[in-house]
Amino acid sequence: MLEFNSRTCIMGILNLTPDSFSGDGVYGDVGRAVEEAERLAQEGADIIDVGGESTRPGSLSVPLEEEIGRVIPVIEKIAKRIKIPISIDTQKSEVARRALDSGASIVNDITGCEADRDMADVAARYNAKVVIMHIKGTPNSMQNNPVYDDVVTEIINKLSSLIRNAEEAGVKKENIIVDPGIGFGKTFKHNLEIINNLSRFKALERPVLVGPSRKSFIGNILGVEPKERIFGTAAAVAIAIKNGADIVRVHDVKEMSQVVRVADEIVKAGKA
Repeated sequence: MLEFNSRTCIMGILNLTPDSFSGDGVYGDVGRAVEEAERLAQEGADIIDVGGESTRPGSLSVPLEEEIGRVIPVIEKIAKRIKIPISIDTQKSEVARRALDSGASIVNDITGCEADRDMADVAARYNAKVVIMHIKGTPNSMQNNPVYDDVVTEIINKLSSLIRNAEEAGVKKENIIVDPGIGFGKTFKHNLEIINNLSRFKALERPVLVGPSRKSFIGNILGVEPKERIFGTAAAVAIAIKNGADIVRVHDVKEMSQVVRVADEIVKAGKA
C-alpha cells in the first residue's frame, strides 16, 4: 500500500540496460540486479522501478523478447526477496503482462498507455496501478526542438485525456498516477517551468510522480556528468516536494531519502 497523504514516496530506479543515460545500468547479471534491488529497498525505496529498455534521448526500441529476457528473471527473483511494490517500466503490454504475472504491481508507461493500445487493458485486468506519463514524440525524436504554446497547460490537458482513455479501458481512477515527464520532449526552460508549477497538476486529482534524477537540465546548470548530479538532483527533489510531488523517481535512494524526509517535515510544518 502506498500512502501519499502522509509523506513523499521514493521510487528507486533499477536499470537493466547496457545503455542507460545515467551510467548505472545493471545488464546481463541477474544476481547483481537482485542485490541492487535489495540495496535500494534497504536505503529507503518505497517502490522498485525495473526497466529493460533505455528511454534516453535518441534511443531506439528493444525487441520484445530481448526486453522480456532482461526484466522477467529479475522481477521473479526480487518479488520473493523484497516486500515493497515492484513497478515495470515499459511501453509494451506483453512485457507488462509478464511482469505482473511475475510479481510486479505497477505499470510505468512513458507513453501514458498510448503507444500500445492493449496496455491499459492489461493494467485493468490485473488491477495494477498505472503511471501515466507525458511525452512529446518518441525517445528517438523527443528532443528534436520540442515546442509548446503553454507547456504546463498542454501537458495537463494531454494527461487528462490519457486518464480518460485509461478509465474507459477499465483502469480504476484510484490506480492512476500522473507524471509530467521531465526531460521527455521538453527543453531546459520547459523542465524548470514544470517543476515550478507542479501544484497545477493537482487539478487532475491524482498523485503526481516526478523524475528529475540526474537529468540533463541539472547537467546544463552545473556542467557535470550524470553520476555527479546528486546535489543538483537533491535541489530539484526538494523543490518538487514543496510544489506538490507525491512520488520522486531517483537513482540515488540513500541520499534522496534524507532529502525527502527533511523536505516533508518542512512542508508539514508549513501546513500546521
